[in-house]
Amino acid sequence: NNNNNNKETRQRTALGHFLPYLEELLFCFIYIFFKMCIYFHATSTVPTSVTSYTSHVAFPSLAQSNVYSAFPQTGQTYGLPPFGQTELDFSQSFHRVCLQEFSNFNSLSQSQFSQYYTLPPTYVPTGLPSSDEQGAETMCKLTNLDASPPENLPVGAALPTAAAPPAGAREQDEVARRNSVGKAKGKGKRAENSPAAETDLERIFLWDLDETIIIFHSLLTGTYAQKFGKDPATVLKMGLQMEELIFELADTHLFFNDLEECDQVHIEDVASDDNGQDLSNYNFLADGFNGPSGGGGGVEWMRKLAFRYRRLKEIYNSYKGNVGSLLSPVKRDGLTSLQSQIENVTDAWLSTALKSLLMIQSRGKCMNVLVTTTQLVPALAKVLLYGLGDVFPVENIYSATKIGKESCFERIISRFGKKVTYVVIGDGRDEEFAAKQHNMPFWRISTHGDLVSLHQALELDFL
Repeated sequence: NNNNNNKETRQRTALGHFLPYLEELLFCFIYIFFKMCIYFHATSTVPTSVTSYTSHVAFPSLAQSNVYSAFPQTGQTYGLPPFGQTELDFSQSFHRVCLQEFSNFNSLSQSQFSQYYTLPPTYVPTGLPSSDEQGAETMCKLTNLDASPPENLPVGAALPTAAAPPAGAREQDEVARRNSVGKAKGKGKRAENSPAAETDLERIFLWDLDETIIIFHSLLTGTYAQKFGKDPATVLKMGLQMEELIFELADTHLFFNDLEECDQVHIEDVASDDNGQDLSNYNFLADGFNGPSGGGGGVEWMRKLAFRYRRLKEIYNSYKGNVGSLLSPVKRDGLTSLQSQIENVTDAWLSTALKSLLMIQSRGKCMNVLVTTTQLVPALAKVLLYGLGDVFPVENIYSATKIGKESCFERIISRFGKKVTYVVIGDGRDEEFAAKQHNMPFWRISTHGDLVSLHQALELDFL
């Protein structure tokens, strides 16, 4: 009996040790069984049938048009902050034009022009062109403003017949500014008036004259012939002939002999000294005016000076479209021939620049203003002889000979206001420095390609 009791006691003790483990094993078995039931139930569910449409055809991936390939960039730099990314949606007609004229013209972005000019952060682009004007809908998003210009550019695209300038009206240079005779000493008062229409302006383009719109000074120095591979003797001869015509016109009809030492920045600078006397029968040769040596500074002398500038303005406005009427028949024929020769030797430089000038002029709220380092009277003679009188009203011509271009820009800003966007176009350091001082965009002109790029930027309303 004792043995049986001991055996039962050992069995109960062993069962007590394994009981907790058995409970855990049972729990695991139940958990596994439960999960398997859920799995078999899910897999045994009848799947929902889906109708297959065999006629469906997948759309092919859209490939980028060849028209929008990379736009080659040149190495020159402009002077404005870059224009940022631009997305354009052109119509088929505009595509064909682009392909015909610019074989390498692919993706369009404002970055292609940043090398030519740098614009300030406050620069605001013009309104977009209408479909009637461009023949296409154009959507532009302008952000940051630095980019590079097109590299392979067409040279000197021909102007429309109706817009073509006189054959030789294109090459006046910086000669007048550097070779101008004498510096003005007369004190002029600013009196240019702002027409009511000027208050609506949004953009003003400040142009240099020599080596930007026309080629003149480099004809005399030989730098143009050397740079572009022209015959130096032929080019020099043309430059001397044009110089002779400029000073003959200035001396004979524009009072340069009287005003050479009384140069003014603007045609209206001495208008406040004009008493409005009728000049129809006034004898300028017998009024005793002899420049500064003839009593310069007196009331009477200032009045006579103002008479001459008033008459100068009248002559400019009367003959700005037909300067040949001021010349003898021989000189008139010579001017026509010389204009044609200069236009040919300079590869239509003036015609190419004139395309941009006329485009700006055709805009409703834009204006061309000329700021040159040539004295005012010879500058007016240049403008007339090169056929630019209709592009630049006499009120929009400034001479920086006395005060420099930076001060000229200040006067222009005071006239038109600070709400207007100013864009400076030129070839020299003077205008580039002045533009930088006033935080104005600057577009450098050094070659024909720069003029073509400028026209493209204007055409696409990037400027």
